[in-house]
Amino acid sequence: MVLSISGDEPTPRFNHAATVIGNKMIVVGGDSGSGLLDDVQVLKFDQFTWTTISSKLYLSPSSLPLKIPACRGHCLVSWGKKALLIGGKTDPASDRISVWAFHTETECWSIIEAKGDIPIARCGHTVVRASSVLILFGGEDAKRKKLNDLHMFDLKSFTWLPLHCTGTGPSPRTNHVAALYDDKILLIFGGTSKSRTLNDLYSLDFETMVWSRTKIRGFHPSPRAGCCGVLCGTKWYIAGGGTRKKRHSETFIFDILKVEWSVAFPSPSSSITTNKGFSLVLVQHKEKDFLVAFGGSKKEPSNQVEVMGIEKNESSMGRHSAPSEGPRNLLLEKCSSSTVLADQLGTGSSQHSVDSITRQNLVSAIEQHGSGRKSLSESLLVDPNSASGNVSRRKDFHHKEENTTAAKTAKNLDGNFASLATELQRNHSDVSVQPNNPFGKINAEEMSCVFQMETSNSHNQGTGNLSIDNEDVPLPESDCTTGGARASIYRLYETKIAALTRKNRVLEGQLAAAFIGREAAEKNVSSALKSRQEMEKKLVDTVREMELLKEKLACVELAQEEANSLSNIVHSDNLRLEHDVAFLKAVLDDTQKELHSTRGVLSGERARAFQLQIEVFHLKQRLQSMENRTPTPRKPFHVH
Repeated sequence: MVLSISGDEPTPRFNHAATVIGNKMIVVGGDSGSGLLDDVQVLKFDQFTWTTISSKLYLSPSSLPLKIPACRGHCLVSWGKKALLIGGKTDPASDRISVWAFHTETECWSIIEAKGDIPIARCGHTVVRASSVLILFGGEDAKRKKLNDLHMFDLKSFTWLPLHCTGTGPSPRTNHVAALYDDKILLIFGGTSKSRTLNDLYSLDFETMVWSRTKIRGFHPSPRAGCCGVLCGTKWYIAGGGTRKKRHSETFIFDILKVEWSVAFPSPSSSITTNKGFSLVLVQHKEKDFLVAFGGSKKEPSNQVEVMGIEKNESSMGRHSAPSEGPRNLLLEKCSSSTVLADQLGTGSSQHSVDSITRQNLVSAIEQHGSGRKSLSESLLVDPNSASGNVSRRKDFHHKEENTTAAKTAKNLDGNFASLATELQRNHSDVSVQPNNPFGKINAEEMSCVFQMETSNSHNQGTGNLSIDNEDVPLPESDCTTGGARASIYRLYETKIAALTRKNRVLEGQLAAAFIGREAAEKNVSSALKSRQEMEKKLVDTVREMELLKEKLACVELAQEEANSLSNIVHSDNLRLEHDVAFLKAVLDDTQKELHSTRGVLSGERARAFQLQIEVFHLKQRLQSMENRTPTPRKPFHVH
């Protein structure tokens, strides 16, 4: 849908660049149809207002005011609170690619003085960021030559470095889209080559530095260039694009894990995703993900803003998987589980005291020798003094700690005691109604009389297990003195008491096993704590080693920078020396030529002087001969 935004609307444009920093979308440059732009527009998502950055003069490293160039076909990448502008077709033009940084807090530009092998200027390229490194691919140069070179720009040392890969890489292209998944895999899709529009998909694994073409079965998009792509987790959203004859409006999703294409949303023909040169960014607003498209040109440049929501079931599955828990987190989990186990075992020790009281009640009931037979079965069920509180404590313990070994053992104790008491009561009824009793016929009245007698005896002995309210009931003396019935009941109860004793020994063995398990668990807890301490020490040592490695790496980087500067100085000195040597050689050659010509002239002058000496000698001879012929004195002849 189209967003209605207040504030000063920006100039309609296309072939601009946009990025998101915080709750702001930064838009830089572009083509207005009548010329290139150099302005900066900011869209604030918390207020949905446009703001124009008015200042155009910025300071360079040499403290000289300068102006960012108007540009189109450039890239804009976020880096912290800065927006980096890389390349593009600029006015005025440049031979090499330039990198500018826009500070969102101060709203000022600064140029980055790059070093190394700087790539040639280009537009229609792609730039993605991996931590503190920029990856640049493709584009076209000023002569409209398509490129497929790969470069890396280190944001710490501000150094460009070409990357050389193996495998079959993408063909030279421009106006393609690129994405970086998990800071390890570079994806390249579509674009236009020298003669056709492409729809191929390539991936580069930075761990192996090998290009590979991704083969996709089934549906895949038609060839397109000038599209925009946004990576959201493992889903790559690609909108718009097209060929010279037709523009496409649908938005595709490429699932990186499933390696398959799907259509996310068929946009209407009036959408700005059908425009040429629009921008697309991913915005997270109020815990929701949105795709925001801006600008572009169909017949006329546009300044509209459209937004498409991404459902959580699409984006949440596509998020980067949560980082695997390190050894420290695993150690904390183990320690917490061991602590819970220790608490459970501590509760089990209180249960052991409860069971000890139960066993003491059982022994006291056994020592009553018949007078407390009935109180035995009932004492296992009810204890007026301490057993009632202990039973309630046992019930609470079973309700809370059923998963521990001590709780299970205590539960077995209660179950066995209750079953034995029930069985004793059932035996009471069996004895009272058994017709074939070898000790004689005993009717129900006699059995009740016997139990009343036992109850009164136990009450007189001070056992305190039961309070009998029917002490005044008249007892038939003749029936209560029956010795055979009493002997049979004693034997029956002795048998049951022996069985109870055996079962009690078994339960005590189970309790001993539970305590052994508790000791083993405590040992495991102590070993887990020791391993935790060891892991923490190792972690501290590892952190120290990492700090030392960082310091060494910083020293290496400084040494590398010094080495680079020294190599540059040596290189310049070599060039100057080579120039001086060449100049001296030329001077020497000229001097030798002059010396040779001077020697020729000198030899000619010597020959001439020799001729002149000969002529003077002849003249002297002639003079002498003339003086000999004429004796008369003449004036002296001077030869000049």
